[in-house]
Amino acid sequence: MPWLLLAPCLTVLVLVLGYPLVRLVALSFQKFGQPQLWGFQEAENVGLENFTRILGDGEFWAVVLRTVVFAGGAVILTMVLGMLIALLLQRVSPWVKALISIVLVASWGMPIIVATAIFKWLFDADYGVLNWLIDKLPGVEMIGHNWFASGPQGLAVIMLLVVWGAVPFVVITLSAGLTQVPKELEEAARLDGAGAWGVFRFVTLPILKPIIVMLTTLSVIWDMGVFPQVYVMRNGHPEPEFQVLTTYSFDKAFVVNDYGTGSAIALVTVFLLLGAVAVYMRQMLKIGEVE
Repeated sequence: MPWLLLAPCLTVLVLVLGYPLVRLVALSFQKFGQPQLWGFQEAENVGLENFTRILGDGEFWAVVLRTVVFAGGAVILTMVLGMLIALLLQRVSPWVKALISIVLVASWGMPIIVATAIFKWLFDADYGVLNWLIDKLPGVEMIGHNWFASGPQGLAVIMLLVVWGAVPFVVITLSAGLTQVPKELEEAARLDGAGAWGVFRFVTLPILKPIIVMLTTLSVIWDMGVFPQVYVMRNGHPEPEFQVLTTYSFDKAFVVNDYGTGSAIALVTVFLLLGAVAVYMRQMLKIGEVE
């Protein structure tokens, strides 16, 4: 009976995820370009040639490093801001908490393309609100400043966009977790002389640890797979200094029309994420055992 009830869901997963994954693996071991796509030539099996080429390419490793730094910065910023806002929500009046929650859900539900368009306008060199506000500071000239003139600055803006979209989920989840922290333990810690930081470190944080680990793992998976924010922010043509693994794989496959190499890059990305998935699944199993 359990397998019968799971059958529709498993069927959809196999059709939607299974076939593309199998096709991805097959393409990563083939020479597959436009001639093969249009049927003029047969796909040629090249073994590990695609993987050897990308793993020996300095540009690929630069993209990997950029992706890891970008995702790491986004995850850390998301978790820190999410925790601070969640703690703040425990100390405000109910109507303020309800208002902030509504705003968080609204921002979380905003389509990525719309959010990206808003951020493009905010950071626009000529008409951006941020440049106009910063320019009001004494001794600061920001009118006409191009935030995307350099890779680090531009990626920092995109990171803020990713964090802005991810914080609501973290805040809502951590807020739910904070309601499960026993008030008696917090009171006992205060009576023992612990300050606000001590109560958070030795009482709140250990109780929230399973949730924090899961949120961090999910954030790593999501932020390593960021694509539309970078792609749309750079008008569909990310420059080399803006390339992350997802856009790099896309460019190799659909811009250069080297689908074999693009698939190999995507498969390497999947393997890089398997570690994060393993941590997530292990944590889920632990929670299931406790329950």
